[in-house]
Amino acid sequence: MSHPIRILVVGCGHMGTSHAKAYHQMDGFEIVGIVARGEKSRRALLDAVGGEYPQFSDYAAALAATKPDAVSINTYPDTHADYALKAFAAGCHVFLEKPLANSVAEARLVVDVAKKSGKKLVIGYILRVHPTWTRFIETAKTLGKPLVMRMNLNQQSSADQWQTHKQLMNSMSPIVDCGVHYVDVMCLMTGSTPIRVSAIGARLSDELVPGMYNYGQLQVTFADGSVGWYEAGWGPMMSEVAYFVKDVIGPKGCVSIVGTKEGDAASDDVNAHSKAALLKIHHGKLKADGTFARSDELIDCLDEPDHDGLCRREQEVFLDAILHDRDLAAHMEDAVNSLRIVLAADEAFRTGRTVDLT
Repeated sequence: MSHPIRILVVGCGHMGTSHAKAYHQMDGFEIVGIVARGEKSRRALLDAVGGEYPQFSDYAAALAATKPDAVSINTYPDTHADYALKAFAAGCHVFLEKPLANSVAEARLVVDVAKKSGKKLVIGYILRVHPTWTRFIETAKTLGKPLVMRMNLNQQSSADQWQTHKQLMNSMSPIVDCGVHYVDVMCLMTGSTPIRVSAIGARLSDELVPGMYNYGQLQVTFADGSVGWYEAGWGPMMSEVAYFVKDVIGPKGCVSIVGTKEGDAASDDVNAHSKAALLKIHHGKLKADGTFARSDELIDCLDEPDHDGLCRREQEVFLDAILHDRDLAAHMEDAVNSLRIVLAADEAFRTGRTVDLT
């Protein structure tokens, strides 16, 4: 394709804005329109991007008017499957923010339609393009088996961020919405099949829709004996003590992402979600006298890309997939698998029973 990829940006929140900045800056893309219900959010995106593009309040109308080559979907999760299917029907490639869909059945349908259409589907698993997280995953693979994987991301949110969190929780809990990132990482680290999931949770606010909970922790067991937990809580009541834990232990030692120091960044700062100050590698081997054979390694990560930089990397992957016809089958299947795990965790919490995945 000799001309830039003509792309329609749907959703003007934080993720939509970051991705739009990438399209605006990259020669390989040309924004043909932006879509959001509210004029205020569209204006905010355009101001942040520093450009003027056609505005639409209706997705179907925008698709028909702009006839794009690709669609970037950055809306609330309950629209993801429907919007992606409409994009494929219009002959478009799709970049789709995570999670892929609200159910495994919907996710499977989106992936199957993507394959049948011959168009590319890239799901926004931002940690896969993060240099520190890539090294974190690769180092974990050297620690032997089984692995013990401990991860969380709690967010003390207020004002507009709390409103956004409540909107997200109209359809899914934090351990589902954010959990897909971290169980995806766990699956990459182990290379093993998840066999069962359990979970705990609590409803800490009466402002939520009936039946929803804003704190949860899931536990996954893998066929190779590895285990992992992920914890997520959203809301004004959440603690900012130990809100960022990314730690993996194996028979040979451990590796940890050391985030910002307490007080350096708030837990609702989106840059803090993937931010890393240091990667700490501990070697567990002992000498004959019982002391450690090697000192810990501390790898400085302060020059890593910020959130906008990571979103640009995602769009570079998307552009490359389109231009060079990359095979994304494994990427799509991994997205379905991680969604299956976190939805099983949601079921485990709601039923009070461990869910068998085999």
